[in-house]
Amino acid sequence: MAEQLNQLAKEETIDLVVANAENAAKNGRGLTIGALEELYDAGVEIVTLGNHTWDQKEIYNRLDEDGRICRPANFHAHAPGHGYLYCEVNGKKVAVMNLIGRTYMGLYDSPFQKADELLTEIREQTPYIFVDFHAEVTSEKLAFAWYLNGKVSAVLGTHTHVQTADERILQGGTAYITDVGMTGPRDGIIGLKKGPMIQKFIDQLPNKHELEEGPRQFSAVLITVDEAGKSTAIRRIWRSEG
Repeated sequence: MAEQLNQLAKEETIDLVVANAENAAKNGRGLTIGALEELYDAGVEIVTLGNHTWDQKEIYNRLDEDGRICRPANFHAHAPGHGYLYCEVNGKKVAVMNLIGRTYMGLYDSPFQKADELLTEIREQTPYIFVDFHAEVTSEKLAFAWYLNGKVSAVLGTHTHVQTADERILQGGTAYITDVGMTGPRDGIIGLKKGPMIQKFIDQLPNKHELEEGPRQFSAVLITVDEAGKSTAIRRIWRSEG
């Protein structure tokens, strides 16, 4: 990923790099301290998470201490970490918010209500607001994007590991894509070894998840925002080794 990100930075004017890292651990589940540091070294400035936030206990304390990590804001209020953060980009305050969907995902607080609650404060601080919506189904992601249309700069879907081809700017100036896609093994099944995954669909028995070997892919979107915090462009990026 570092090589692809560095190459992209040479080709484009990039002011802020945000990455969903909930599967960045070497075993593909959760986030470890080592994986987090590798992401920072590669040029990632802000990290968001998702339903695998709690898979690696070593990250728990870091969620409270590190002002560059967001976990979903609609987790229980007593959960470690923060659901949104501010950073400075070219002298301007930028907000990054992380929320998780509920359809097929879990018993979380309403992302719609939580977004309203947080935006009451955030919009007083900055018009530059980027939302990682970590959700399973397209309908929930679209509904959430239209709900926040004109209130945030972008709603970017994550979780399904497959980049979608529906990027666009909604009428209110909010950039949207159903899923940014996955950075990791290209020839697996959502990054995992094909054999065990295929067998699981055949016999419906649990098995060990292991990352696939071979070429890697890099998925991202590049967003341009104007002075008013409205998105003027969104472009998908997908690159592969070999």
